[in-house]
Amino acid sequence: MKKLILAATILALPALSHAAVFTDNFDGDTLALNQTTFLGGWTVSSGTVDLIGQPGFFEFFPGNGRYVDLDGSTRDAGLFDKQLALAASTQYILSFDLAGSQRADTNIVDVIFGTSSQTFTLASADPFATYTMSFTTNAAANYQISFQNSGTPGDNIGALLDNVSVTAVPEPETYALMLAGLGLVGFAARRKQV
Repeated sequence: MKKLILAATILALPALSHAAVFTDNFDGDTLALNQTTFLGGWTVSSGTVDLIGQPGFFEFFPGNGRYVDLDGSTRDAGLFDKQLALAASTQYILSFDLAGSQRADTNIVDVIFGTSSQTFTLASADPFATYTMSFTTNAAANYQISFQNSGTPGDNIGALLDNVSVTAVPEPETYALMLAGLGLVGFAARRKQV
């Protein structure tokens, strides 16, 4: 019985870690310069973005699939954004991969997640690295995720974006409730053995 309780505890922990709300790696989207349609519900405004990568379409990172060049081919970097319906009083974590343009410039990317904002500066040769931001909602509503390349204007060369995800962080009460439940199961099992 102890082994059963231990197994139940081990299996329950990953489910309580972070609940995925949204993920997008852009691999299902169509490769195109000045791309405006994305399966993940992204919008592009005030300029353009390009969808590049595998197979052989400005494939700077072979084997990495498709990714967004945040400064499209019109010499005007677009605002790449998405609205997400999020629950009230919950902490969310935005995770995303950014890389330099791989084309001899410096890239500056402004990211907004709900009421949080941050600026990331990347050298041209920087490989993909994962960045995170957190945000706690006040009320249930639609909240914005946006990425905008604000590097050298008019150069058609932007930072690269991939693997965007938003996860909800369980409240401490959730862990306490789970542990209390497992304690009751253990107590009941012990009483049966006596």
